[in-house]
Amino acid sequence: MKLTTIATSQAPAAIGPYSQAVQFGNVLFTSGQIPLGLDGQVVGGGIEEQTHQVFRNLEAVLSEAGAKFSDVIKATVFIKDMNQFAQVNEIYASYFGDHKPARSTVEVARLPKDVLVEIELIAATGVEK
Repeated sequence: MKLTTIATSQAPAAIGPYSQAVQFGNVLFTSGQIPLGLDGQVVGGGIEEQTHQVFRNLEAVLSEAGAKFSDVIKATVFIKDMNQFAQVNEIYASYFGDHKPARSTVEVARLPKDVLVEIELIAATGVEK
């Protein structure tokens, strides 16, 4: 098996020496997505707007690899303030629907560009469910 770098112009470019995602066989590992627009700027607004932007970015990366949210095995959510967990969780649920991947949520002291939320995913591609 080989490593395949996944890159799409439908999500913001990486802001460091990493890829938007890497695929190894049928497993896709996304880098943590933060709420950047395609222009590389942090979207305005609070936790709700930022969380929706993160999911738009994740959806673009998944799509480039031929995957969708129903293919996600594991999600890791990094949140600046655990008091905003309910808002993030409600938006999270709206993207996954009945699909419930394994998940960890961690409150962190600081995120890149001082955003409020970052999410990374592991997904299975091309696998029968």
